Amino acid sequence: MISKPWTLPALAILVIVAAACGRQAPTAIGDATPPRAPASQAASGPATEGADPGQWTMDYTAALAKAAESGLPLLLNFTGSDWCGWCRLMDKQVFSTSDWQAWARDNLILVWIDFPKDKNLVPDKYRERNDALSQQYGVRGFPTYFVLDSNGRTVLGTAGAERDITPKTFIAKIEAILISSEKSVAALRATMSPEDQALLDAAREAHAQARKKLDDWLETQPDETPENIALFQTMRQNILTTETQFISVLRKASASE
Repeated sequence: MISKPWTLPALAILVIVAAACGRQAPTAIGDATPPRAPASQAASGPATEGADPGQWTMDYTAALAKAAESGLPLLLNFTGSDWCGWCRLMDKQVFSTSDWQAWARDNLILVWIDFPKDKNLVPDKYRERNDALSQQYGVRGFPTYFVLDSNGRTVLGTAGAERDITPKTFIAKIEAILISSEKSVAALRATMSPEDQALLDAAREAHAQARKKLDDWLETQPDETPENIALFQTMRQNILTTETQFISVLRKASASE
């Protein structure tokens, strides 16, 4: 039968990450082979104490405090920094770039939650806490990115690695997560005309119904047949299409503010 756990790694759809390294060794889950892990491209390692906008830190407690103080959301980066090819690809193609760094300084508190082979890369005081956070968020592979509200509790969305990722495309993914949060949707809706509010409500409802249709179908535990896999892919594509339409309405409203 097709179950949610089966569909996640087997089809690389509805997964937290588009591509990931396994937790214990650099082997892939999903439909992609992890790239050869190049040397880290980060200009400097993450801070071990304190937190500042746009700067990676291992200090989760300080990051929570800074998010609450600044009102900025958090990006949690679950990584295997010294062995995971996908993690290093993200370092090279996104996080080491000036475009990402400039954008992140204005928009995010960055938290580095590392599971390296070289245990010296993470202070002793953070290792047990990192394990607890990994279990709390149900991390299945690396890298996994969680976007949290500034309250440090509300998960707004997730993102992951892709072979052809760029700063622009990854920033767009994070922006889509932020703009579609309940807080953001409510604020944007308040600025809209009644006609645009109706368009927004219809787009949001269409997306919710597309997700519910797939969830309801998976609850029936359908058999793992070619026909059902094709049906799954069709329903997943409908989710992506309605999500794009929903985000488009929100971005139009944001641009007109």
